[in-house]
Amino acid sequence: MTRPSVRRVSTATLAPAASLLAALLVVSGCVERKLRIRTDPPGALVTINDEQVGVTPLEVTFLWYGDYELVLRKSGYEMLRTHYRADAPWWQYPPFDLVAETLVPTTIRDVHDLPLYTLTPEEEPPVAEVLRRATDLRSEALSPPP
Repeated sequence: MTRPSVRRVSTATLAPAASLLAALLVVSGCVERKLRIRTDPPGALVTINDEQVGVTPLEVTFLWYGDYELVLRKSGYEMLRTHYRADAPWWQYPPFDLVAETLVPTTIRDVHDLPLYTLTPEEEPPVAEVLRRATDLRSEALSPPP
């Protein structure tokens, strides 16, 4: 009975293969996901999922696709609360995501341009109404309890 021969791999053969593998790992690609948020007028404070992220106009990096709650605030304007659903492109579903995340030798940008959000100016109540409410509250506070 003869033993099958084992072919030994020399370091001269292994070194280029290891170098190629290391080079692929170094230049492997990635996906950069961003939400681009704009308001009219600009300068609104943006809160995404209860985290303040900046002032419009801005781009925010995100990791996960899905539903995001946006709150936009600016002095002199009504607060705007809305949702945005960031849907994944086809190349972010298995098995394509493996290629996009690791084998493409460049950075792939997935930028979601959100619609332009128009903020509504706050309506100031008439001065006479404010004075009437102040007078009512004062007289209520000064009157003895029943």
